[in-house]
Amino acid sequence: MIGFFKSVREDVKAVFESDPAARSYLEVLFCYPGLHAVWFHHPSHWLWRHHMRFPARFTSQVARLLTGIEIHPGAEIGRRLFIDHGMGTVIGETAIVGDDVTLYQGVTLGGTGKEKGKRHPTIGNNVSIGSGAKCLGNITIGDNCRVGAGSVVLRNVPANSTIVGVPGHIVLRDGKRVVITDPKDIRDPLSDVIIKLAGEVHELREKFQQHSHEALGAEPDLSIDGETPVKRISPEELFIEDYQI
Repeated sequence: MIGFFKSVREDVKAVFESDPAARSYLEVLFCYPGLHAVWFHHPSHWLWRHHMRFPARFTSQVARLLTGIEIHPGAEIGRRLFIDHGMGTVIGETAIVGDDVTLYQGVTLGGTGKEKGKRHPTIGNNVSIGSGAKCLGNITIGDNCRVGAGSVVLRNVPANSTIVGVPGHIVLRDGKRVVITDPKDIRDPLSDVIIKLAGEVHELREKFQQHSHEALGAEPDLSIDGETPVKRISPEELFIEDYQI
C-alpha cells in the first residue's frame, strides 16, 4: 500500500513536469484519465500475476469504460507513465513500457497476428509516442526515442532516435539527421510491389520489342496509348506571308 501511494505521488509529479496545462493537485487527481487508467492497472496486474485472470480482465474493462484507455492486465508498466488525454490508447498483453514514458491519445502498442508468446512492443525509458502512432509486433523502441504522430512502427528502433512516417523510418539519430539515399530503405510494402511491377513491365517491353524486331525487321512503335503523332510544320507554312513574293 505504501508503494502504491509513493507511485501516485510520482505520477502526479510527472504530470506537472510534462503537461503545462496542469494547474493544481486537485485538477490532476480528478481530471486526468491517463492517471486513473494507470492506477487501475496496478490491482489488475497484481490479479493477473496471481492467476486470477477474470477479475483482472474485469478490472481493466471497468477502467476502459471509465477512461477510454485499455491497458491489458498482463502488460508491464514502468514508473511515471503519463498518458496525455489518452482516449483510444491501447496497450497489449505482452507489452513492456519503461520508465518516464509519455503516450498521447490514440496510441496503440499492439500485435500483428495471432502468434502466441511475446507479440507486443517493448518501450524503453524516456520515450515519447505521438498521437495516433502505432507500434506493432515484438519490436523494441530504444531509450530516449521520439515517435511522430500517426507513424506506424514495424521494426526495432535504436536508442536516441526520432522516427516518423508510414511505415516508420528514422530521421534523427543521436541528434544527427539521417538521410535516406535509397528509397528501399523505407521498406514500404506498397512501394516494393510497385517497384517489382515496374521491373516486370520493363522486362516485358524489352521482350516484346525484341520479338517484333525479329518478326517485322523494324522497330515497333511503342508510344504511349492515346499519344497522337505531331504534324511537322515547315517555316514556309508557318510564316506563309513572309515567303510570298
